[in-house]
Amino acid sequence: MSHSGKPVIESNNRLRDSLTSDINKPDFRELDLGSPVSPLRSQPRGLTTTTTTTSSSSSSSSSGSVTGRIRHAPVTGRSGSVTGSQSGSRSDSVTSSSQQPLISSSATSPSTAAANVLPTGNICPSGKIQITGMTQSRSRSDVLGSGTGTYGHGSIMRGGGGSSVSPAKPISTRQALSSPVTVGGSSRSSSDPEEVKRVGNEMYKKGLFSEALKLYDKAIALSPTNAAYRSNRAAALTGLARIGEAVKECEEALRLDPNYGRAHHRLGLLLIRLGQVDSARKHLCLLGKPSDPMELRKLEAVEKHMSKCADARKLGDWKAALMEADAAIVSGADFSPHLGMCKVEALLKLHRLDDAQSNLLEVPKAEPFPAHCSFSGIACEAYTYFVKAQIEMALGRFENAVMAAEKASKIDPRSNEVAMLHNTVTLVARARVRGNDLYKSERYTEASSAYAEGLRLDPCNAILYCNRAACWFKLGMWERSVEDCNQALRFQPRYTKPLLRRAACNNKMERWAAVVSDYEALRKELPHDKEVAESLFHAQVALKKSRGEEVLNMEFGGEVEEVYSREQFKAAMNLPGVSVIHFSTVSDHQCKQLSPFVDSLCTRYPSIHFLKVDIDKCPSIGNAENVRVVPTVKIYKNGTRVKEIVCPSKEVLEYSVRHYSG
Repeated sequence: MSHSGKPVIESNNRLRDSLTSDINKPDFRELDLGSPVSPLRSQPRGLTTTTTTTSSSSSSSSSGSVTGRIRHAPVTGRSGSVTGSQSGSRSDSVTSSSQQPLISSSATSPSTAAANVLPTGNICPSGKIQITGMTQSRSRSDVLGSGTGTYGHGSIMRGGGGSSVSPAKPISTRQALSSPVTVGGSSRSSSDPEEVKRVGNEMYKKGLFSEALKLYDKAIALSPTNAAYRSNRAAALTGLARIGEAVKECEEALRLDPNYGRAHHRLGLLLIRLGQVDSARKHLCLLGKPSDPMELRKLEAVEKHMSKCADARKLGDWKAALMEADAAIVSGADFSPHLGMCKVEALLKLHRLDDAQSNLLEVPKAEPFPAHCSFSGIACEAYTYFVKAQIEMALGRFENAVMAAEKASKIDPRSNEVAMLHNTVTLVARARVRGNDLYKSERYTEASSAYAEGLRLDPCNAILYCNRAACWFKLGMWERSVEDCNQALRFQPRYTKPLLRRAACNNKMERWAAVVSDYEALRKELPHDKEVAESLFHAQVALKKSRGEEVLNMEFGGEVEEVYSREQFKAAMNLPGVSVIHFSTVSDHQCKQLSPFVDSLCTRYPSIHFLKVDIDKCPSIGNAENVRVVPTVKIYKNGTRVKEIVCPSKEVLEYSVRHYSG
C-alpha cells in the first residue's frame, strides 16, 4: 500500500486534534490497539485457509481482502507468529501447515469443534484487551518514540522494529530515573525518554506533580528537542501553582514546534489565568475560534471586567475598580498579579490600609513575570512595584517606598504615571527627613513647614499629619494639633500615635470626656500597656471630679481584694463608685477559668473596685446574698446593686464592667 500522503495528513491533523484534547492533563491518552479485521468463518474439515491481505493505492486502511483457496494455518499452542514487510505496499500473510487445522469443519458438531476458533469482527474494539490465543501479522509495529504525531501515551511513530509492545507494569519514580525497566518481555533502559515520560504521566494522574516534574525533567534531558515533554512539564508546573514557569515551558514547546496545538491551547488558558486576554486570544483562536465555547466565554468575561476595572481606575472610581477586579478574578483570571495589586491600590485609596496590607500578602506571584503584559498603561511588573511604593509610603517607610518606585521606573521608563510617582515619593521622603532633623533641633515651626511641604505632595499621608501635630503640641497650639491628629486618624483609624497626641492635647485643654474616650480606644489597641491603663484611670478620676462626683480612696494599680467577713463585705459595698464582686469556690472548674480574667479586668479598669468571695470559706455572705450557683458576679454602684450575672461568659462580663465604668 502506498504511504506517500501520510506525513501530510499527520501534519494537518495534529494541530487540530491536539487543540480538542483536555488541557488539564499531560499529552497522553489510552493507547488504542484495536483494528477491524475480516471475519473468519468455519469451513469443512479437510480444507485449509489462505488469507492474503492486499491494499490498493487509493486506500490507507490496514484491512485487506480475502482471496484464494481455503487452507489450514499452523498454530503453536495458542499463539502464532507475526511477519511483516515494508516494501512500498503492505501485506500480512499467515503461513500454512497440514498438521493442525486452524478452523474446524462446518459439518462437525459443536461438541467436537476446535477450541481455538478465532472471534469475528473487531477483535479488540477498545484497545484495552490483551490479545492472547491468536496471532497477528503486520508489517509495522507501534512503538513509543519521539515521532511527529501525538496519538496517545507519548508520541506514536509508525514503523520501526518488528516486536509488539505490551503494557508495562507501573514503576516508581526512582526506578524510572536510575534503573532499567521491562517492557513487553524485553529490558528497556531508563534512558528511553518515552518510558520516563510514561511514568511521569502516571505520577501526574495521581496528583504527584513534584514527582511528575522530576520525570519530565529527565525526559527533557534525554531528548531536549521534544515539544511534548515541555508541554507536559508545563502541566506539572501548573499543578504546583508555578504559573509563570509553566508559561515559559509552553513558549519553549512552541519554539521547538510552532504548530503544536496542545501547547497553544495550554498557553492560552494559562494566559487567561494571568489576565493577559489579548495574548490568550491569539493562542486559543489559532484556527479561528476555541474548540470549547466555554473557553471563549471565559475569555470574553475576563476581558470585559478587566477593561471596566482599568477605566474605573483612570477615573479614580476606586469602589468600581475594586468590584470589577474581583469580578475579573472570579471569571477566570485567578492568578493575575496586576488584578491583585489593583485591589490593593483601590483599598489603599479608600483608606482601608489594614485590608490593603492583608490583600498584598495574597497577591499571586508569577515568577518569572510574563513579558509584554500591561495594565492601565503600565507594564504589569512595574505596576506591582508602583503599588508597593504607595503602601510603603502610607506606612511611613519612606526609604522602602523610594526603592520600590525606582524599580518601577527602571522596568517601565516610558510610563508617565510611574515617573510622576517616583518623583513624588522622592520629594516626600526628603521633606520628611528634613522635618525630622528640624524637630530634633527643636525648630518646631520650621519642622511643621517641612512636613506641610510633604503633605502638599501627598495629602493623605497620616504619618506626616501626625508629625506635624507633634510640632503644634510643642508650640502649645492644642487645637491645631488635634486637627492634624483627626486627619491622621481619618486615613488610618487604628494609628495609635495620633490617638496618644490627641489625648494629650485634650488633657491640656481639660476635655476629660474626650481624654477618656481616646484612652479607652487605646486600651483596645494596647490592652497590656500599663501606662495607657494608668492614664485612663487618672482621666476617669478627673472626669468624675469635673462632674461633681465624690472621689475617695481611688488608687491606681489595685488588686482583686478577697473578702473574709460580712463586716468587710458591707464596708466594701458602701464605697463610692463601682464595685464588682466575684462569688466563687476553689473546687469549681468554671470559677478557676474565670478568676484570671477577673484579675485582668482589675488591671484594665483601675477605677473600679474588684472583690472576691469564696462562699465555702464565708458561707454567711453567700447566704445573705442568696448565691446558689457559682460563679456569680454582682455589680454595685454607690452601694446599690445594679447588675447580677450567673455563670457569665468573658465577653458578657467585660461588656457589663465597661458599661458601668463610665
